[in-house]
Amino acid sequence: MTKPLTIAMPKGRIFEEAAGLMQQAGYDIGAGAEESRKLILEFPEQNINVMMAKPMDVVTYVEYGAADIGIAGKDVLLEQDRDVYEVLDLKISPCYIAVAGLPDQPLSRIAPKIATKYPKVASDYYREQGEQIEIIPLNGSIELAPLIGLSDRIVDIVSTGRTLKENGLVEYEKITEITSRLIVNPVSYRTKSERIDPLIEKMGEQVGVNS
Repeated sequence: MTKPLTIAMPKGRIFEEAAGLMQQAGYDIGAGAEESRKLILEFPEQNINVMMAKPMDVVTYVEYGAADIGIAGKDVLLEQDRDVYEVLDLKISPCYIAVAGLPDQPLSRIAPKIATKYPKVASDYYREQGEQIEIIPLNGSIELAPLIGLSDRIVDIVSTGRTLKENGLVEYEKITEITSRLIVNPVSYRTKSERIDPLIEKMGEQVGVNS
């Protein structure tokens, strides 16, 4: 048997939705796979290995060839700008990146402070607006920054808007829509196309790309 394809998948909600999509496409990676403490799950009947990774690390594993294929949010792809092929919009885990802050809070005239875990996305957005800003990188609880006066605005993922509302924040601008994407290592795509192309096609059929 040929060497298994290795798929890097993020833990959490994206995994659940992606695993369901893969099952519909004929790739059963097990309903309870995420509950396992193993970091590499083997499915010999599918000739697939699944690497469980943090969402922000999936693209790195694919770029460096540790995984042939990965499933990553568009937010991660925009932020990291890695050398991978983005081959399919899976249309799962929809959300968006937005600018938010306290209601009626004016921006500082000189280099407004923007707190975010997406410094590249935020910098690119404000550069396009012709505004000079100061980025304050944070990894979590981004909503806290404007509440304590650390920043004028935040740039963060918004799903339902509930977290913003519960913290007294409002959305100012929507930057871009986000869904999860199927990505492929460029070398794997050339050397294993006979196995990767059918997977892309079958998953594409499930999201209406090839139907």
